[in-house]
Amino acid sequence: MLYKICIKYFILVMICIIFSAIPAQTKSMYVTDVLKVTLRTGPSIENKILKMIESGQKVEVMVPGQEWSHVKLLDGKEGWILNRYLISNKTNQLKLEELESEHSNLKTKFETIFEEHSKLKTDNKQLSSDLAATEKALTQVRNDYESLKDSSTEFLTLKSKFEKASALLTQQTKRATELEKKVNELIFSNYIKWFLAGSGVLIVGFFIGFSTKRPRRQSSLL
Repeated sequence: MLYKICIKYFILVMICIIFSAIPAQTKSMYVTDVLKVTLRTGPSIENKILKMIESGQKVEVMVPGQEWSHVKLLDGKEGWILNRYLISNKTNQLKLEELESEHSNLKTKFETIFEEHSKLKTDNKQLSSDLAATEKALTQVRNDYESLKDSSTEFLTLKSKFEKASALLTQQTKRATELEKKVNELIFSNYIKWFLAGSGVLIVGFFIGFSTKRPRRQSSLL
């Protein structure tokens, strides 16, 4: 009987042990990479704390030791720090900050390049439009030049003909003026001749008439 009781207690204890070994519902956590380390006046925890150094801060090792090292901070302050807190490589937090900074710079550069690309694309589109308008204007100018060239040839031909016609007209006008002058002189001369001839005829007729009437009066008196 006692044996059975011992077995029951043993089984009960084993069950408790098994259940106690099963972990309860857990939550995943992460240990922060940011730590603060003491900088002391000497290589012992008994020495006075000068300053709390944050993880990732760069220090210059002046005197290395087995457990403690004498270091110098960037601000010039010197002290002792445990070697287990000193590593040759940068901390993950510092690397992360550098990566984030680089990512931010790359993002800024990308945005700048994207804006420049958009601007260049717009400028290229405008230049293409301006080039098309310039080519159209150049074609129009070329056509106008050809038309003007043809018109100039016709104009020069017409100008030559006009000058020849003007010269001929001047000559003909001069000749017509001379002929008109001669005609006027001739007409005037004829008028003089006709006038003199008429006057002579009248005078001769007067004398003839006078001489004819006079004897008739004498005969009537007889």
